[in-house]
Amino acid sequence: MVKGMNLSAMLQAAAREHGGKTAIVCRGRRLTYAELDAGAGRLASALVRMGIRKGDRLALLMENSPEFVMAFFGIVRAGGIAVPLHPRYKIDEIASIFGSARPRALIGEDVFLKPISSALTGFDYLEHVITVDGDGGGQFLSFEDMLGQSTPGRVKVALSPDDLAVIHYTSAPTTSPRGSMLSHGVNCAEAAISAEGFRLTEKDVAMLYALPLYHQFGLASLLLAAMLRAATVVMVPGTGLSIGSLLEAIEKERGTILLGVPYIFSLAIKLAESEGIRSDLSSLRICGSAGAPLMVNTAHRFRQRFGLPLLDLWGLTEAVSHVTCQPLDGSGPPGASGKALPGWEIRIVADDGRELPPGRDGEIVVRGPIMKGYYRNPEATAAVLKNGWLYTGDIGRMDREGYLYITGRKKSMIILKGQNIYPVDIESVLRAHPAVAEALVLGIPDELRGEIVGAVVRLKPGAQVTEQGLRHFCQEHMADFKVPRQVIFTNGPVREAAASISVEGIFNRF
Repeated sequence: MVKGMNLSAMLQAAAREHGGKTAIVCRGRRLTYAELDAGAGRLASALVRMGIRKGDRLALLMENSPEFVMAFFGIVRAGGIAVPLHPRYKIDEIASIFGSARPRALIGEDVFLKPISSALTGFDYLEHVITVDGDGGGQFLSFEDMLGQSTPGRVKVALSPDDLAVIHYTSAPTTSPRGSMLSHGVNCAEAAISAEGFRLTEKDVAMLYALPLYHQFGLASLLLAAMLRAATVVMVPGTGLSIGSLLEAIEKERGTILLGVPYIFSLAIKLAESEGIRSDLSSLRICGSAGAPLMVNTAHRFRQRFGLPLLDLWGLTEAVSHVTCQPLDGSGPPGASGKALPGWEIRIVADDGRELPPGRDGEIVVRGPIMKGYYRNPEATAAVLKNGWLYTGDIGRMDREGYLYITGRKKSMIILKGQNIYPVDIESVLRAHPAVAEALVLGIPDELRGEIVGAVVRLKPGAQVTEQGLRHFCQEHMADFKVPRQVIFTNGPVREAAASISVEGIFNRF
């Protein structure tokens, strides 16, 4: 079913064979596969009528919703390339990515579009801005009106597995963005690998909570895998709702699969340990953690409280989503991220490219349904794609049974609650402040969040600014999850200061 398939054909097949089955549940709404397919078809027709051509980029600035799914499938059905953006990005970050992707259209929610509306006119290549939850008010086009004025007839755009479907900008600094080019074929292949690895069927109910569709893990390993097998996806809004609300939703919808970052499972453990488990979770059969290192103690405590193994998965955007998974029965060795899933090969190599034997640490390289390269960046592409292998920048080792252990990273990166944060992004903003002479940003280990952001700053002679002032400056120029939790001032070189003061001493408030 997957070989030779494109993403539009995937949804059309599900609608044809399971049209009356519920595809999406969100905030009391239930959309069948037929309704989802019709919505995607209407949007595709509207996009083609407004002049969108095959290969055009269309950005998405929205949280999880049925409209996100319709917009995504509508874009790719029209031959466009979806560019998902983090909704909490500030205009400086968006402008950096736009400068690379140069999208012709932006589809988003009013709450994210309005704060940047005045700046959007400065992008001369951005021809259309579409709001999914408003009437446009003369400022934006209305998503609802576009669907209402279109027919769900099939758009006649020839699509092949080799055509680009997504450019994802989550795995490089926004000051120097790198967009992973992911084709229809590799997304379909990864969806099939995930579906087979999780043994998904049309009877499954996949819970989507705090796992955004603007990340490939949520998009490919959950949504697309579910679409491929005609399972149901339940979107539980993360904003303003507690872990208890998630557990209640699992009971109500009889959820069978829950994927997330370690932070979510740590919160679930804390709730279970403090208040007990009040919901019936007997329908759950798989819980999987990815996006950040999973501590052995977290997996152990989760199994103690919930009676289910917490599977450790590993992957990266350049490889579409996850590459490894522990056995579904939880029988893998503690601390391992599982074995390569069918369709993937893994090697551990030294700096000179030599393959290392079991038990030796080196860079993890993979081969399988990987990206075509970084969009409009051949130099960065050549650095990571070599002879068909993707050099991941992660350090690890394999045992003789093929289990992978992640032990470090070659690239400088902080992972906070599953979000990839590059220190250079934050350092460039801090250095832009008129009072700052030098800044160093580093990640601090945190059991609940994985890592948290701290900064050491040296001011210019005679300059003054408070920690609160620097944090406020950062909030104006970057997504709030990147803002340092604490800023330490020093009179000497920041690197020496960071090295000479203990983690407990600098970051005692964490």
